[in-house]
Amino acid sequence: MVVLVTGAGGQLGQALRYLAPQHPEFSFVFCTSSELDITDKTQCERVFDRYQPEYCINTAAYTAVDKAEIEPEKAKAINVTGAQNLAEVCQKHHTVLLHLSTDFIFDGSKTTPYTETDVPNPAGVYGQTKLDGEKAIQSILEKHFIIRTSWVYSQFGHNFMKTMLRLASERDSLSVVNDQIGTPTHAVDLAAALLTIISSKKDAFGIYNFSNEGQCSWYDFAQEIFRINNVAIPVHPIPTAAYPTPAKRPAYSVLDKSKIKNTFGLVIKKWEEALQPFPS
Repeated sequence: MVVLVTGAGGQLGQALRYLAPQHPEFSFVFCTSSELDITDKTQCERVFDRYQPEYCINTAAYTAVDKAEIEPEKAKAINVTGAQNLAEVCQKHHTVLLHLSTDFIFDGSKTTPYTETDVPNPAGVYGQTKLDGEKAIQSILEKHFIIRTSWVYSQFGHNFMKTMLRLASERDSLSVVNDQIGTPTHAVDLAAALLTIISSKKDAFGIYNFSNEGQCSWYDFAQEIFRINNVAIPVHPIPTAAYPTPAKRPAYSVLDKSKIKNTFGLVIKKWEEALQPFPS
């Protein structure tokens, strides 16, 4: 069974590559953005014609949340046009598409976990383009799984954990926002969930939420990162207002995972349990 992975140079793509040896039943094709630019439909057609994938995991995305506010066209090209191109090519080739989306499609006004049926209301360009990408896929392709996730980190790529550890080596103290509440997601756990969906061979298509279990603030997350990595640095909690950014973040974006757990029998680790010391 051929599984094509787009955006293979990114964090989730690398996590899937890390797990690939555990799944000899799949023949993985990993395409970085230089090998497959999803905004180029001709390139998409060429790659699909060559490999004839049964499944496509689209991890390619424009994820620079603040930069998206000044580069809306670039964000739209990757997150909307790219998603549309893949949906159209998947439709033609009878390929099942697994597409990654985000908690940023919500405005964060709730105080209880978001379900798949809650009405999205993005507060910025990034969230809007990811929502528009979801809608494009839904309008074109029946055989799709859209997986919304949050706060992704790992030993791969660029992420909050690596940034915190780098800053701790450069500074005497740090200030981290403590009034944005969500759930960290280890990219390897997310990758494993995607492969479980494929392995199930279920046609329970639609939208699913996935993150690790529990909730915390960015301040809590930073504190735990430093604790398990034995990094001693003073960390000061600050409100969002004290750290203005071009894009507005959801104040609360915890995701309800009941649907994905019930459908695919997933047992999901708590975020604290998923967090491992950074490999030296």
